[in-house]
Amino acid sequence: MGAIAKFISRDRAFLGTCALLFLASAAGTAYLCKSMSGGMEMPGGWTMSMAWMRIPRQSWLGPAAMFIAMWVVMMVAMMLPSLVPTLFNYSRLLRRAERVNSGALAALAGGTYFLAWAVVGAGAYAVGTLVTTAEMRSVLIASHVPLATAVVLVLAGCFQLTGWKKRLLARCRDEQACSPQVKAGVGGACRQGIRWGIDCTLCCAGYMTVLLVTGVMNLGVMAILAIAIATERITSFPQRTARITGVLLIVTGAFMIAGVPRA
Repeated sequence: MGAIAKFISRDRAFLGTCALLFLASAAGTAYLCKSMSGGMEMPGGWTMSMAWMRIPRQSWLGPAAMFIAMWVVMMVAMMLPSLVPTLFNYSRLLRRAERVNSGALAALAGGTYFLAWAVVGAGAYAVGTLVTTAEMRSVLIASHVPLATAVVLVLAGCFQLTGWKKRLLARCRDEQACSPQVKAGVGGACRQGIRWGIDCTLCCAGYMTVLLVTGVMNLGVMAILAIAIATERITSFPQRTARITGVLLIVTGAFMIAGVPRA
């Protein structure tokens, strides 16, 4: 009974830590969205998010670091609910393999998972700043952003319906995938987290593209996408969810295309 009680106590500690981390990241995300809720009106009737703006003559290093930090906080809030079952399973496997540092190894795997998202954030910032610079320098480019956004939504929806998405989602949901790494210590935990991160970032490519083109700091869009991702990962109908969100994105994009003013 003592061993069972200790096992349950560790589970509670793990879940409690995850809950606190989620609440902190969600609060941080809400604060960031509120503090950066403004924007610049652009030709074509859309608003450029403050997330892409920088002070004149300011170097790129500071804004880039700030964006990546902000991005990681947002990703923790969005992705942790769907990651917790996987981390929980990994932590239990570590304990069953009698790894005395199971908690630290699970935390390391989770940290390297979010490191993969930080790399994605760096890439997103680089591409985003190039695009926004072009938009600010060219009225023609800026005026076509609403149409481009609608097309991106349609493409993101099409991605949701592909066999590639289906295979990536199956990999993300594979509970047995972490078993070979359980006895591999620190290196195994790092490899496991990176593998989760790569699979997850690829699987969520459509959703993250939607987030980026709809303004990055849109709290409503974040919440909807987080619910969709969690539903794909932890329910018994992942493929149906992917197809439904794909169709919704295609329909939304089509309506947006129809609503774009013609020159």
